[in-house]
Amino acid sequence: MMTAPQARPAVAPVTVTAPAPEPAPLLDVRGLTISYGNARGTLRAASDVGFAIRPGEVMGLVGESGSGKSTIAMAILDLLGGGGRVDSGEILFDGVDLRRLPAAERRALRGDRIAAVFQDPFTSLNPALTVGRQIAEPLIQHKSLSPRQAAARVLDLLAEVGIRDPRRVTAAYPHELSGGMQQRALIATALGCEPKLLILDEPTTALDVTVEARIIDLLAKLCDSHGLSALFVSHNLGIVNRICQTVTVLYGGLVVETGPTGRVLSRPAHPYSKGLVAALPRITAGRRHRLPSIPGTVAKLSGPPAACVFAPRCPFAEETCRSQPQAMLTDAAGDGVRCWKADALAGTPWPDEESAARKPAPQAPAQPTAPLVEVDHLRKVYGANRSILPWLRRAGTVAVEDVSFTVGRGEVVGVVGESGSGKSTIGRALLALTEPSAGTVLFDGTDLTRQVKQGDQDLRRRAQLVFQNSAASLNPRKTVGDAMDRPLVLAGRADAEERRKTVAGLLTRVGLPSAYADRYPHELSGGERQRVNIARALATDPDFVVCDEAVSALDVSVQANILNLLAELRDEMGLSYLFITHDIAVVSHIADRVLVVYGGTICEEGPTGRVLRPPYHPYTEALLSAVPRLAEDGQEAPRILLEDAAPTPGGQGCAFAARCPRKLGAICDEQAPPVHRADDGHRIACHIPLATLAERAAVFPELVGDAAH
Repeated sequence: MMTAPQARPAVAPVTVTAPAPEPAPLLDVRGLTISYGNARGTLRAASDVGFAIRPGEVMGLVGESGSGKSTIAMAILDLLGGGGRVDSGEILFDGVDLRRLPAAERRALRGDRIAAVFQDPFTSLNPALTVGRQIAEPLIQHKSLSPRQAAARVLDLLAEVGIRDPRRVTAAYPHELSGGMQQRALIATALGCEPKLLILDEPTTALDVTVEARIIDLLAKLCDSHGLSALFVSHNLGIVNRICQTVTVLYGGLVVETGPTGRVLSRPAHPYSKGLVAALPRITAGRRHRLPSIPGTVAKLSGPPAACVFAPRCPFAEETCRSQPQAMLTDAAGDGVRCWKADALAGTPWPDEESAARKPAPQAPAQPTAPLVEVDHLRKVYGANRSILPWLRRAGTVAVEDVSFTVGRGEVVGVVGESGSGKSTIGRALLALTEPSAGTVLFDGTDLTRQVKQGDQDLRRRAQLVFQNSAASLNPRKTVGDAMDRPLVLAGRADAEERRKTVAGLLTRVGLPSAYADRYPHELSGGERQRVNIARALATDPDFVVCDEAVSALDVSVQANILNLLAELRDEMGLSYLFITHDIAVVSHIADRVLVVYGGTICEEGPTGRVLRPPYHPYTEALLSAVPRLAEDGQEAPRILLEDAAPTPGGQGCAFAARCPRKLGAICDEQAPPVHRADDGHRIACHIPLATLAERAAVFPELVGDAAH
């Protein structure tokens, strides 16, 4: 007997959920072409530039000075100014082309839905207005708040950006705040109207590495908590690595590479990106070596490129690169690269990386016959008044307290520390540009201050200075040749033809054509101007040069070229340098010995290799951790963030006690730290025992041995 078929159990229908569509870009730049016109013709600053930033995304826009980064940021803000014009393209913000809006509507967007934080906080703030009034202004203008309502909102904003005493800061003028506090005030101003897009144009370039680390962390936290999108303009890939999810690399006004930050920084595809990553200083405890660098300068275009714009500087260039323009090649993931050889070059490093590691620069003599410069118990107090009238007496501000060290012949001594630590005061005292309040400075066995007072110009000739700001160091109305001729005249060189030949020879020595003698400073790039300043310092055939933040304002690629030049000149001419900087990574590539200065005192001193290995002074450890760098996988490296606090030079305890993350207690506030002496002349002024300091290698454990990045 047949049985009826049994019914099958019901099967629930399978629901296929379509992937959620990606949100539309908040900012979509398409085919943007920008040019500047002047008497000499037209300069194309951006050519067919395109990129997109989605809601909540922070994108880095990187490249050397002159690559077009700031021009694009100014075009988005409608701040190109006279001479600049957008020739073609679209700037879509929330789906609306900003270029098609009336001027009044574009102005209404700026400061409200689109805000900006610029590079130099001191020039961005009005020195004649209080900080509170400047932060309140956009709130009153864009949000129609009353002055009382705006004042209350200002206090909230300042607290949000990490300022501990908002009421005091609102009543302060810009000059009464530190650089980091000024930048926080600018960030508070930008956030006041709750914008959707933040334009950050080199917002940390003018800051110390420790302040920079705090500002970057603050920006990252605020972008995350407010759901902000941001365009972060920078020449420093190490900083971009800390805050950006994606990165777009510009060169000669063209986008040459784009993609996720981790991929671009760990496996760059375009040769230019490889060169930028290679030029970023790595902290090394091994022997000094040349930094990889990109030769030449950024291309300047007057029209559409006829070939690869990077070909003249590219070590991988072939005939095809020099004869055909390059198209942007995009993969399935949306990553793009403007190089037909990108696949063939995958995994190939910038060529100078390997050669630089194999060819360390010669070391200075280990035991010089006698120090060239001897500093003994140097003290400098500004603003002191020792009047016989008690009510007129002022103790003054202690800038340097009991500093002693030497600089050997042919030796490079690095001085590192934050702004206000006393570095520049020490450098000026070594050149008799400021008179010590106590202590002595001997130059080649002679009291420098006394001899200069007596009119000994030979000492002036033998000791020279290179400043940080390459543009401000040169007279804009004088040609390069005239600027370099002046020290030769002062040195007694009477023959004009001989001086002209000397100037030509000096320019050649620093890697510039002799024809540059007829150019004006504004016709040179920042790196070229700094080479001129170095050549001018060499004009009097000195023995000793103080480099006061000489590379701090330069792009990483230009910085590498200048550091290599200084090392070569030291080896060729036997020069001694006092190299002042806030960046300990830069010092590791050029200095034989390092002085770590805080609050006018030396907290650590020793050979570079020893200072960069544990045991670290807690302040040295913080400086090391603040250096922007790339881990092997392109991820963020660990760091120590220091709180804002004024040092206490000349006090009873340790100057660093108020900010020290490893403070022991009252002993640090009340007693001067003992000086521990380790191997090879390494000394650390700290209450923490050396053995305890040596147990911790949290920042750079890989530097314990001889291996380096």
